Amino acid sequence: MTNIILCGGSGTRLWPISRTLMPKQFVKLFDDKSLFQLTVERNSKVCDSQFIVSNIEQYFLALDQLDELNKSNSKYLLEAIGRNTAPAIALACMALEKDEIVLVTPSDHLIKNELEYEIVLSQAKKLAHENNLVTFGITPTFAETGFGYIEADGIDVKAFHEKPDFETATLYFEAGNYYWNSGMFCFKAGIFLDELKKYSPNVYEYSLAAFNNSNKKNIIRIQHEDMLAIPEDSIDYAVMEKSDKVKVLPSDIDWSDVGSFDSLFEELPKDENNNTLNEKHISIDSKNNLIYGKDKYIATIDIEDMIVVDTGDALLISKKGSSQKVKEVVKEIKKTTQLHNIHLIGHRPWGTYTVLEDSHGYKIKRIEVKPKKRLSLQSHKYRNEHWIVVSGVATVTVNEDTFLVNQNESTYIKAGDIHRLLNDTNEPLVIIEAQVGSYTGEDDIERIEDDYKRD
Repeated sequence: MTNIILCGGSGTRLWPISRTLMPKQFVKLFDDKSLFQLTVERNSKVCDSQFIVSNIEQYFLALDQLDELNKSNSKYLLEAIGRNTAPAIALACMALEKDEIVLVTPSDHLIKNELEYEIVLSQAKKLAHENNLVTFGITPTFAETGFGYIEADGIDVKAFHEKPDFETATLYFEAGNYYWNSGMFCFKAGIFLDELKKYSPNVYEYSLAAFNNSNKKNIIRIQHEDMLAIPEDSIDYAVMEKSDKVKVLPSDIDWSDVGSFDSLFEELPKDENNNTLNEKHISIDSKNNLIYGKDKYIATIDIEDMIVVDTGDALLISKKGSSQKVKEVVKEIKKTTQLHNIHLIGHRPWGTYTVLEDSHGYKIKRIEVKPKKRLSLQSHKYRNEHWIVVSGVATVTVNEDTFLVNQNESTYIKAGDIHRLLNDTNEPLVIIEAQVGSYTGEDDIERIEDDYKRD
């Protein structure tokens, strides 16, 4: 059985912890492990390999975090642009044998009752062998309005229902045969493709054309134009709500989609006052609060039922119960800044950078380049750059010249110069970069050549 892990999504409801280039599934929230890593560990017990479906930025995050787990038996499919779950799953299934059973899971869910989970998966695998499309219905623990529901008669699906209002959700909860739609599935790759072709032929045909036109050397890379041509649709709309092969397995597995700060609060360990544990939290008569921050001390006095999240470049304060409105904050953020997109620490396939200072006309970064890695060959239109080597040896290319810059030495790159930074040693390279110019945004990069095939 192959675990298809869907890594799309930016987790905007967990901003400012979650950003586009470091979404919640890769943030290490639980015992220094990410939801993605927990997903891999959990499903590795029942699956032979992982098939990661992501974009190019998430691919490198996944690669690094799989390396931390010593997992190497993975396949990758990179989407140039997301088109929802039906095309993502279809493209992955097209790369597998028709009789291969796949377990499709999001990368950002938490499941704590793994014993019951393995029992349910065993039942799902048996139903999948019988050519069924299996979905997992989470046994509800309260009247939730944030999830879709599956109405069931035993394991037969009667209907799929959209996210309800509270009154309707209460009726669903009390009825006993309605389940939260988990977004997890199990089936044979070929059976799913047959049903997709039958009920959503446009999604199938355009996905097949995109797959056939893709680069399949080491990882499957779908071309941007081909991906854009595929109709955007979810697996529920495209197949599950139409097929007569669908079965639902009631699953009491202590599941959470960790989709908001309220749900995150429920999953984190607490102190004696029911505040989330935080070494830098000073609490004076405060209780029932989510306090998140790693750099600054956070002091609270006489507050209850609050959410306080500090990430260095952003501070979120909310009442518990209102954290779904974080999406509205992100909409406002997008109008004026890039805070929705990236943290002060940016993760790149070659290493990381940390923004130390960002003001009008200049920006200062700490850049760490992994051994034997290099940045893209690039130029900037609006900024000049000064590089100072803190540790290691930098191999620098500026236009036609390539030279070494040693510890405590520096070099200068003028706006418009074609340049590249390489760490050709077996030790990390650390430099301080001072950018000076009329614009220092991350999008002032023209990539001429890139090892990682980024746009």
